[in-house]
Amino acid sequence: MEQKKLADIGIFGGSGFYKLFESKYEEKVIETPYGAPSAPVVIGTMAGKQVAFMPRHGEKHQYPPHKINYRANLWAMKSIGVSRIISPCAAGSLQTHVKPGEFVVCDQFVDRTSGRIDTFYDGPITTHVSAADTYCPELRPLAYEAGLKASIKMHSTGTVVVIQGPRFSTKAESKWFTAAGWEVINMSQYPEAFLARELEMCVVNVSLITDYDSGLAGNVDPVSHSEVIKVFGENLTKLQALLINLIGSIPEKRTKCQCAETLKHSRI
Repeated sequence: MEQKKLADIGIFGGSGFYKLFESKYEEKVIETPYGAPSAPVVIGTMAGKQVAFMPRHGEKHQYPPHKINYRANLWAMKSIGVSRIISPCAAGSLQTHVKPGEFVVCDQFVDRTSGRIDTFYDGPITTHVSAADTYCPELRPLAYEAGLKASIKMHSTGTVVVIQGPRFSTKAESKWFTAAGWEVINMSQYPEAFLARELEMCVVNVSLITDYDSGLAGNVDPVSHSEVIKVFGENLTKLQALLINLIGSIPEKRTKCQCAETLKHSRI
């Protein structure tokens, strides 16, 4: 892949997060071998650094999570030189101690999706990429500290279970996930985070908790998309403050992780 170094840091916007820059930005329409990305890549300056932004659901939220062209989105970011991906998302809580309005920096995922294209490597070179620690060990503590600096209630670790969508969980499914000890539920972290790893990019997730999932307790109201968007919007200013702090703290070179060497031991 020919890289034109236009930005080192890329951000995917989730539900309710469709725009990052108010002015002085460049918009690039990028073609990929995997089809069209969700939207043009918008490049601007944030915390003194060049940053690329794309709303993963499209500019008008026209792509539900199971229809997002994740490979095209990640390839587009890689093609302009991005090596760090920040992947915020709206998410539900599966545990009572993780409350709406709080943020979780997830360190693990559980894939409960089906039928999504989730690899760049279909041959002829057989490639087995480890997903043991998909989320970057250098970026995660930086994201946690960035949230604390913005006076946000943060959780430094958490497991996100990724469901297929577009439907929400039944109460039985939600109780199952809670009993397993997982903290967060979402529809878009897989395969997005793993595809970033396959392209040797660092990736960090920040889950903005918008609701308690339906099976967490017997008396919580069923989750609705309108309520998710409402709570996310109410906390968007907090997320933007976290992003500014995080981007400002990311070092120029990757020295505390092996994300750039992911493929080194992945091929036969």
